[in-house]
Amino acid sequence: MIIDSHAHIVMPDELYRHFVELVSARANPVLRQNYAGPSDEILRKATEGLIRLMDKNGTDVQFISPRPYMMAHSTKPSKVGLEWNRSVNNVIHRQVQMFPDRLRGVAGLPQYRDASPENCLEELERTVNELGFVGCLLNPDPTEGDATPPPGLGDPFWYPLYKRMVALDVPALIHSASSCCPRESYTLKFINEESIAIISLLESRVFEDFPKLRIVVAHGGGAIPYQMGRFRAWTLRRKEPETFDQKLRKLYFDTCNYSKDSLELLFRTVGVDRCLFGTESPGTGSVHNPETGFDFDDLKPLIEQIDWLSDDDRHAIFEGNARKVYPRAFMD
Repeated sequence: MIIDSHAHIVMPDELYRHFVELVSARANPVLRQNYAGPSDEILRKATEGLIRLMDKNGTDVQFISPRPYMMAHSTKPSKVGLEWNRSVNNVIHRQVQMFPDRLRGVAGLPQYRDASPENCLEELERTVNELGFVGCLLNPDPTEGDATPPPGLGDPFWYPLYKRMVALDVPALIHSASSCCPRESYTLKFINEESIAIISLLESRVFEDFPKLRIVVAHGGGAIPYQMGRFRAWTLRRKEPETFDQKLRKLYFDTCNYSKDSLELLFRTVGVDRCLFGTESPGTGSVHNPETGFDFDDLKPLIEQIDWLSDDDRHAIFEGNARKVYPRAFMD
């Protein structure tokens, strides 16, 4: 089985219009508080396009979440993001119901600037317990570069969310959202925030305080696996009890990195047992790569071409690790 652990909703035009209404009115008043979403016909048509793409790429199951750059975490007031994320989560749930053998839901959380993540717990509980979602996205900087961000993910500021994740037995995918800073596109923001998040987590007590916490870092771990020498030296200089390599294996990583050379480095650096197949398809990488003959985000052929991976390695990457990290995805 090929399990794509990192993908986002394919949104019908009506859902974009709902977003524009919420942002334009600042949800004041909430124009469509009980917004039901697109009709079944419209939603099914959009989702069937995703299923066809999955079939083309050889993907059996895909985990879908809100589009991160549209999560409105920095948009004032906070109820804009709250209503929007609830709406998208509801639509994702309907898509999963339409194709229960092919899709799983990953929740967007109504994070807001520097507010405590306690404001996300109700929606996390709802999506997991009522909608059957299997995990959530976690944005390390809900200000989206518009102000001083909250503390790093290693800080007790985030503990209420970690505690609830452990209680619900769901992981988080670290995934930044949009960027308000002209120096930093949202694509670059993703990589920068993932790198900061890894170092913050590994220099903290988070995994001692929450030994059952599961964190997946998107896009192959940002810059960290490709700057290992620097952090190995840093750890040794400080005479820490664990090597940086040992600490890094407390995290999981997806394969959403559109380069065979980089994927090989990721597998060798963190170990194939810490890597989950993920493509973010369709998305940024959905463009033809003339060097390979495939789209950049068609990663299955790239991984299959890595000749030093064993059959067990490929099984772990494509299926086994996702089953371990997202146990709620395959409970039936």
